[in-house]
Amino acid sequence: MPSGIGIPGLILILILALLLFGPNKLPELGRAFGRTLREFKAGARDVMRDDEDNKGTERKEVQAESTVVSSSTNVSNGQAATLSSEPPSQSSTSRRLPE
Repeated sequence: MPSGIGIPGLILILILALLLFGPNKLPELGRAFGRTLREFKAGARDVMRDDEDNKGTERKEVQAESTVVSSSTNVSNGQAATLSSEPPSQSSTSRRLPE
């Protein structure tokens, strides 16, 4: 419950709503309010899901960048990198980068 209203305040608000809208209109207003809240929750879930997807994409990009940085560090430290379309264990010959 909202912290400043309390039970007497809620009762007063409900009585005022009943007087303003009448007993026939209150159920319609309640349904409309419920639909609005449901749509809001679904939209918030979509935003959260998109945010999580974007974070996952950023993590993959950071991992790819760190792989590139570590590969260039290995080459600059005098370690040779192999250039092959096959994995290193399957490659029959490997070419080395000039130092």
